[in-house]
Amino acid sequence: MRIRPPSSRAAFRVRLSSIDICLAASSPLLALYLRDAYILSYEGATTTVVYCVVSLTFSLMAFVAFGIREGTPRYFCVRDTINIAKAVVIGELTTCVMLFTLTRLEGVPRSTPVIHALLLGVGLVAARGLARFARADRGQNHRRDLGDQHIILVGLNDLSVFYMNFLELFGSGRSQVIAVLDRDPQSISRWIDGIQIVGPPAHLRSVVEEFAVHGVRTDRVVVGGGPDILSGDELQEIERVCAQKAIDLEFVPRLFDLNAKQLAQRRTRLPEVAAPAPPHSLPNYIRLKRFVDFFAALVMIFALSPLWTLVAALAFLDVGSPILFWQQRTGLNGRSFLVYKIRTLRPPFDCCGQPLREKERLSRIGRLLRETRLDELPQLLNVLVGDMSLIGPRPLLPCDQPPSPTLRLTVRPGITGWAQVNGAALLSPKEKNKFDEWYIRNASPLLDLYITGLTLLQLVEGLRR
Repeated sequence: MRIRPPSSRAAFRVRLSSIDICLAASSPLLALYLRDAYILSYEGATTTVVYCVVSLTFSLMAFVAFGIREGTPRYFCVRDTINIAKAVVIGELTTCVMLFTLTRLEGVPRSTPVIHALLLGVGLVAARGLARFARADRGQNHRRDLGDQHIILVGLNDLSVFYMNFLELFGSGRSQVIAVLDRDPQSISRWIDGIQIVGPPAHLRSVVEEFAVHGVRTDRVVVGGGPDILSGDELQEIERVCAQKAIDLEFVPRLFDLNAKQLAQRRTRLPEVAAPAPPHSLPNYIRLKRFVDFFAALVMIFALSPLWTLVAALAFLDVGSPILFWQQRTGLNGRSFLVYKIRTLRPPFDCCGQPLREKERLSRIGRLLRETRLDELPQLLNVLVGDMSLIGPRPLLPCDQPPSPTLRLTVRPGITGWAQVNGAALLSPKEKNKFDEWYIRNASPLLDLYITGLTLLQLVEGLRR
């Protein structure tokens, strides 16, 4: 699992490739042609235009949502391919839903969407593969997992890229670059091998603190060159931040190895959560909930899609881009995952990296979304992929875990739960754990329905305020 950049640094920029637009526009026509669809005739011209326009619109929206326009051919990687696949599937599904609502897909052969998705996906990947091949960059890309050490890399150059590749090949998965800082304004918000350039070196403090808000501690700052690649003020600021935050400062030329001894010398990190012991005498319903959660979440995602659109629009108008906020939480068996919410606070730092006061970040819309829990809607996606359940103990940051979290970590965390309908933020960690453990031992369909009713009641009360 790759750690994402801080929410306020994940800039939203519509920069679509002309090749991508051409592929998105031509692939539906080609799919219809391969199926010899009769709507390509003069009589079906209107249906053909509607199908192509709707398909192009949702495909481009999916491209923007999954950020596939940000990649550069030289550093095209496996993660970019996965994002392309996600964008194509989501774009095709939304196209089918919209067209079925409008025209019942009359005149469109049922296999056309599948052929269209395959053509578009293969075309997008092939275009990037050919571009990379043309640049004579045949370096291998490997999958990154969440490492033991989190590194912020300062300075984008060939030595920095070499260091990132070195970590992939020889770091044994123990170290991971989570962000890159570079002084070139044209580089900011671009992606290098799946890692985003989030700001200039002068923003190091704000980036470190934002990652901490997301539950990720920065262990090392590595400069992609000697001290001379930084100005005197930048070097002093980086040294000051590293000293105050207890972060190791390294320079790529001075690094000789990445052995276990060096890794063992890292600074104190956030408390680790031990993996829980195997569950004992859990209700059988707990083991069946995954099936209920999957289908219920799938239905709710489609049924609440208009509400998603409204909430996303309000958040965008209120706090701007990006719309989603993420945090690293601890879930089933102590495994870390990323939980998503609608952003309800403006960025904690201004464009110069200076902290903003709390009251400057609050808004009425954000407060409304929190009180009604509408900011939790994206967590339905967490439920769909199996990270969470609809009802269960709320996932906590590693530093907020109760003294004995063993039992609560034997089940998937929930969007709402027994503790949430009995006080939520008014409860201490120990009290929350007590309610959650009671739920785990007494979980049943009737109890889940009761919790659902109380949650809906609280949502209505929030709307009335």
